[in-house]
Amino acid sequence: MRGTDLHVVEEVYAAMAAGHIARLFELVDGECVITQDDRLPWGGRHVGHEGLASFGLRLREAIHSEVTTDALFAADGDVIQVGRTTGTVIRSGAAFDIAEVHRWTVRDGRVVAAHFSIDTPAMLAALTGTAGATATVSSAT
Repeated sequence: MRGTDLHVVEEVYAAMAAGHIARLFELVDGECVITQDDRLPWGGRHVGHEGLASFGLRLREAIHSEVTTDALFAADGDVIQVGRTTGTVIRSGAAFDIAEVHRWTVRDGRVVAAHFSIDTPAMLAALTGTAGATATVSSAT
């Protein structure tokens, strides 16, 4: 798997988990575009290494979190990660366990785009200390 787009994304998750910023910058293109729902304090559109750093700092100022991957696979030229983000809100200590999906675009061994989708209403509830901060995956009927 080494050298594949899947491997690059696995390396990104390992670098994020270890807090290895230099390695993260090696794996992410200098013009990468990172997006997430702009209703979140760290959300919006972030460009390049400066945008990646800003995104990460804003995220870490708001929450302590850990991503658990349930599935990682290639689809339509991208890498899709499905999992959960769990942790606590820094301001209040409120715990959360939220479903999420990440979509990564890798070109020539470097991430050029990443979109992070989470259960935004559940995260907003956790951030504001209202009920409903724990969201679970449910199947459609």
